Amino acid sequence: MFSIRSFGLLFVFCCFFSCKNQEFKGEKVTEERSASFATYCNPLDLDYRFQLEEPSRREAADPTILWFKDRYYLFASKSGGFWHSKDLVDWVFEETRTIPVEDYAPTAIAIRDTLYFLASSHERNTIYKTSDPLEGEWEVARKDIEVPVWDPAFFLDDDERLYLYWGCSDKEPLLGVELDYRKNFNFLGTPTVLKHAEPERFGWEVPGDYNTLTGQAPWIEGAWMNKHNGKYYLQYSGPGTEFKSYSDGVYVSEGPLGPFVPQEHNPFAYKPEGFAAGAGHGSTFKDIYGNYWHIGTITISQKHMFERRLGLYPAFFDDSGVLYTNTSFGDYPKFIPRSRIDNFQDTFPDWMLLSYKKPVEVSSSIDSLAPENMNDEDIRTLWAAKSGAVNEFAMIDLEEVGAVAAIQLNFAEFQTNLFGRTPGNKFRYRISGSVDKKNWTLLVDRSQNDSDRTHNYHPLDSLGGYRFIRVENLEVPSGSFAISGFRIFGKGSGAKPDATLGLAVIRNTADRRSCRLSWDKVTGATGYEVHYGSAPDKLYQSYMVYQDTTLEIHSLSSDQHYYFSIDSFNENGVSSGQELVTLE
Repeated sequence: MFSIRSFGLLFVFCCFFSCKNQEFKGEKVTEERSASFATYCNPLDLDYRFQLEEPSRREAADPTILWFKDRYYLFASKSGGFWHSKDLVDWVFEETRTIPVEDYAPTAIAIRDTLYFLASSHERNTIYKTSDPLEGEWEVARKDIEVPVWDPAFFLDDDERLYLYWGCSDKEPLLGVELDYRKNFNFLGTPTVLKHAEPERFGWEVPGDYNTLTGQAPWIEGAWMNKHNGKYYLQYSGPGTEFKSYSDGVYVSEGPLGPFVPQEHNPFAYKPEGFAAGAGHGSTFKDIYGNYWHIGTITISQKHMFERRLGLYPAFFDDSGVLYTNTSFGDYPKFIPRSRIDNFQDTFPDWMLLSYKKPVEVSSSIDSLAPENMNDEDIRTLWAAKSGAVNEFAMIDLEEVGAVAAIQLNFAEFQTNLFGRTPGNKFRYRISGSVDKKNWTLLVDRSQNDSDRTHNYHPLDSLGGYRFIRVENLEVPSGSFAISGFRIFGKGSGAKPDATLGLAVIRNTADRRSCRLSWDKVTGATGYEVHYGSAPDKLYQSYMVYQDTTLEIHSLSSDQHYYFSIDSFNENGVSSGQELVTLE
C-alpha cells in the first residue's frame, strides 16, 4: 500500500538525491502534496500563556481534546481560554471569561448537541454547558456538584450513562461515580474507590526524574476513561508533574466502575528522555478517521514546578486489547494522517535530527547560558543573547550539506517580566540557509508575525540542501533573545549506522523495579532507541539515549518479565536492532 509515509519518504529522497553535490534547487510542495502529509512536532506549536503570578513563565498542562460538531477542542490548565482546530495541526486560541479557565485540569464532554465543561476545585465545582463554544456563551448546568473534585474527567458510555472520575493526591485514591445528567447531574450512589498508589510494586509510580526518590510518596492523579471492544480503560498519571518520568498508567475492567486490574503494559504513555520529556496527565481520543491519539503534559519545571507544555502522540489498541502510546522519536516531526492508519511507522516521516551538538555561532551570549545549550536536546537548558535587539542571531553549522525538511525553533523566557496574555506580544525573526556561509536563502520569514507562540515548527515549503542555518532576531516580547532548542530535521548525505550488538540486561535483585542495560558502541551512531515490553511482539516502551552505551531503568513492574531490543540512529536514519534479550 502506498501510505503517506511512503509518499513523504519518496518526496524527501527524490528531492535530496536529485540535488546532490550542493546543487539543491528544491521542489515546491503543492497544496495537494501538503495536504497529503501535514506534519507537527512536539512540544505542540501553541501560544502558551504567561501565568498571572510570579515568576514570569509560561504554562499549559493537563489537556483534554475532544471532537465537537465540526472541530477539535483543546482545554488545558490555566490558559485563559481554549483552542480549536479542524486538523490537529493549526490551533486557534479563544479567550473566554464565562467558564473557569484559570482553574486546573479542566475536562469536557460532548453529549448530543451540547458541550459540557468542568474544572478542578477544592470548594465548589460548577458544570457549564454550551451548544456553540465559539459564540462564547456558556450556561450553568449544575452550580455545585455534591462533593468538590480535583482533576475531573467525564466519560459517556455507549448506553448514554455518564460517569465522573477524579483524584489528585499523594495519599488518597482515584474515585468514580455515575452521574444522572438528565436530572441535574446528581450522584447515583456512593463514589467508588478505583485505584491506590502502589510504588512498591510499580517503579513508574516512584517519584523523581528517573523514578529513584523511593522515600517520597507519588501523586496519583489525572484520571481518564476510554472504552474499547467492551472493556474499560481507566488511565491515571504519576508520579509527579515536575518529573521527566511523568507518565500515564492504565487499568482495565469489564465495567465503568471496576473492579480494575493493571494492564501488563504500563505505563502506557511514557517519555522519560529526549528534547521534551514527560507524557503524563492527558487524554486519549479518536480523530475523525478513527485513529487514537494521546495528548499529555511535557515537563520543563525550571522557573516553577508547573512550567509545562503539551505533547501529542499516536496511540493504539493491539489485537489483544493492549492500549499503548508510541513515543519513539516522540519530539521529532510526525505525520497527521488523513486516513485510518495501522501503526507508528505511518506517522513517522524518518526526518532525522541534523543539528545535535553541531558547532554554533552567536552574536552574543550570557556567560552562564552557553550557545551549545540550544542544540543539546534538553528543553531545560537554554542559550540567551545579551539583549533582545535586532542584531542578535544564532547559526548552526551542520558540518555537511543535508536535505533540510523542517526547523523547530523553541524560544525560552529569560529575564522576562510579562504576565497573562499581553496584547502585542510577538516573536519576529528570519531563518536562512546557506551552503557556503556567503550566499543565503530565506527559508522562514516571520518579520510580520503577530503571534506569541514559543515552539515554532516550520516544515519547509521546498526541500533544499544547506550546511548553515541562521536565525536572526527582529523582536521578542520581553527579555533577551533566548532559545532552548534550535532543531533542524531532514536527511544527511551518508549511511545509516550499523545495527547495535552486545545488548545485555541485568535486573537488580534487590529491587526488581530496576534494571541496567549495556551495549556495544556503534561507530557513526548519534544515539540509541531502547525498546522493551511484555512480549517479543509488544515492545511498546521506548527510551532515547544520546551517545551513552549504558542505561538504568527504574520504571519496571516488580512482578513482570520483559523483552528488550535496541536500535541505533544518526542523521541518515534508523537501523533496527537484531537482538532480543529477555529479562525474567
